[in-house]
Amino acid sequence: MGRTPILVLIALLAAGCASKPRIVVGSKNFTEQVVLGEIVAQQIERRMGITVDRKLNLGGTLLAQEALRGGSIDLYPEYTGTALTAVLKEPLDKDAGSVLQKVRIGYRPWGIEWLDPLGFNDSFAMVVRSDFARAAGVKTLSDAARRNTPWQLGVGYEFTQRPDGLNGLLKTYGLRLDGAPISMDLGLLYPALRAKKIDMAAANATDGMLAHDEFTVLDDDLHYFPPYECSIVVREETLRRELRLRPALMELSGRISDSGMRRMNEMVDVEHKPVADVARDFLSQWK
Repeated sequence: MGRTPILVLIALLAAGCASKPRIVVGSKNFTEQVVLGEIVAQQIERRMGITVDRKLNLGGTLLAQEALRGGSIDLYPEYTGTALTAVLKEPLDKDAGSVLQKVRIGYRPWGIEWLDPLGFNDSFAMVVRSDFARAAGVKTLSDAARRNTPWQLGVGYEFTQRPDGLNGLLKTYGLRLDGAPISMDLGLLYPALRAKKIDMAAANATDGMLAHDEFTVLDDDLHYFPPYECSIVVREETLRRELRLRPALMELSGRISDSGMRRMNEMVDVEHKPVADVARDFLSQWK
């Protein structure tokens, strides 16, 4: 008889814990994604007053997408061009507004909503050493295609398989390669360029290392790469359950410029500042 109140109390406490708001923020497995994931998590915590579960550094595009569809995460940052080509398997489209509309429609049957873009476009960037570019007189990808010597190309693991990746690039420009591209983690591309293990890298336009004169982005003068505006993709079920979530997230829309994202990546990759501090400093700029 004496145990009954204790058991009831335990049951009530368990029910109270289970009813606490729980939002899980994910990200892919490179610096920019982890920084954005932490910004989103801190934004939710400060605006909603809840603790966010973080599943950052998950892996590549398809793994993050499956985690979102399966419900193990509630939201993560994604890029419109990546979603259009790698997830929805639709043809390339060079118009940013059209791409955003297509991915919004394409994700709707999965119960996933695309919020308004964060403000920056993280396109692929074909990068060479600046001293090499000056010596070879190479400024554009068309210039690179006219080079007599084949290129030693370094790429991230997804680039060779993506419909907006290697094959289309080679076809568009007629680039000649010295054997198969060398696949590696994205963070190793710049050390490989610096060590002359490769002479061109398929990198990203907002990489922190591009804040330095040591590296040069070759102009995509034939406009091969589609727009890669970054937005938060979130489960509609979560938005319905947590009514304060949408306005909290929408405060981030349009807030991050190309140069701002590049600078945050630089602080983590080059200056080795903790991701949580970089995110906190960004959010402290506005109330």
